[in-house]
Amino acid sequence: MARESFAIGSARVRAGAARNLEIPITRLITGADVSLPVRILHGREDGPVVWINAATHGDEVVGVEVIRRVLAALSPKTMRGTLIAVPVVNVLGVMTGERYLPDRRDLNRSFPGSARGSLAGRIAHLMMTEVVAKCEVGIDLHTGSDRRTNLPQIRADLDDPRTRELAAAFGAPVMLHARVRDGSLRHAARESGATVLLYEGGENWRFDEWAIAAATDGVRRVLGLLGMVDPPDEEPPGPSVECRTSSWVRARHTGFLHLDVGLGQRVEAGDRMGSVSDSFGKTLRLVRAHRAGIVIGRSEAPVVNGGDAVVHIASTDPA
Repeated sequence: MARESFAIGSARVRAGAARNLEIPITRLITGADVSLPVRILHGREDGPVVWINAATHGDEVVGVEVIRRVLAALSPKTMRGTLIAVPVVNVLGVMTGERYLPDRRDLNRSFPGSARGSLAGRIAHLMMTEVVAKCEVGIDLHTGSDRRTNLPQIRADLDDPRTRELAAAFGAPVMLHARVRDGSLRHAARESGATVLLYEGGENWRFDEWAIAAATDGVRRVLGLLGMVDPPDEEPPGPSVECRTSSWVRARHTGFLHLDVGLGQRVEAGDRMGSVSDSFGKTLRLVRAHRAGIVIGRSEAPVVNGGDAVVHIASTDPA
């Protein structure tokens, strides 16, 4: 018996087929329509329904390339289950080169949204009703923001056995037990019953190849674990380091930032990680680790103000 077609928006996708859709969001002042781009791969055989999305923030483009590469290697004729890919959630932000929407709202603080709410609320509602509500697993792709770069990492509820299993299968260097933020896609999706992994890796407005490759391989491993595709032949570089807490070291002086630590580097409390100097090179303050752990994020800004976040350290200490 043939598998039933998959309904999304005003369309139906038959088993063994792929289809690109444009789900209407709003209309510009010029009269042009703005739509949410979606690609559906509806496998011939039964399996889970999974979504993968990127660019919820308009300046975070690593995930767009990840989704392109994942889709290029999949065929609905051989795939099991259904994959919904949304490479650009914040369409207006990407178009204008902005992190947020034209109304300055953070889309990732606007979920689950409302059909009659703000522009952000309407996009969030559309994403929830047309994508998330149809799926059991989701992968939300992000990068660092505001001139920060992140080590490839999965942030998820590691106390949930199913989520932990998928996070471990992804195989990022670090998996961080992270609380959910109200209004985020991860929070709203989890409340609706979905299992969600949030990937962080790379810097905004950059195609960092190392972050793209880590995420592409991770997504493929998750799809393999779910039985949607054959598991990849290669094993992940190593098991993910589990971290339970994280926090930022902040600049204690205004000046020019010089960091000596790299992403993934292990540090001990008190280790020197860099310095803040004046324009003549005089050291004003040293940047020291406030805890032992792994560097999972760092600022790439040359100039910092006192109080700015400069190095993100995750701890493996359960406490």
